[in-house]
Amino acid sequence: MAHSFHHAESSARKFGGRPDDYLALHTWFDSTKQHLALPAHRALRHHASGIWESEQVFGATLTNSAGREVPVRFIGEQHVREDCRCIPTVADWLKNLPIESWMVNGVILPDIEHDLVDADINAWRVAVADRQTTLSYADWAAQHHMRSSSACGAASTIVARQNGRHGPYSQEEN
Repeated sequence: MAHSFHHAESSARKFGGRPDDYLALHTWFDSTKQHLALPAHRALRHHASGIWESEQVFGATLTNSAGREVPVRFIGEQHVREDCRCIPTVADWLKNLPIESWMVNGVILPDIEHDLVDADINAWRVAVADRQTTLSYADWAAQHHMRSSSACGAASTIVARQNGRHGPYSQEEN
């Protein structure tokens, strides 16, 4: 279908009430178009798991303007079947997904990636452009400060243990 409203009109014909009673649910299913305006956007919610997820988001039932309680899963199944002609599984969507190198090259990130002196706006812009963060600049800088503080604390603990101390704040015993 071309638009969530058309699904909502279909729901109103099937379950009673007005299209507005169903529009939020159908808009939720189709909101993944904001990421990819191609039919493949459906891979994110147009499957059995997405139908169950819609129930977690909207509740087990909704009451339409005619006073009828309609199970959310009924509406979710209608939406997915109208778009896909069946109810696929997540595996159905992913089984032919081409594997890209970035999907399988996981690494353990270093404790400190950028010195806080280097945590400037340009380094953040590079991280965003390289798809290394989705954080705002303020959150990105705060994360690096937090990681730097944690790494410094861990380093002082290691040094203290190497010097025979029990912790980073232990007094030296004579």
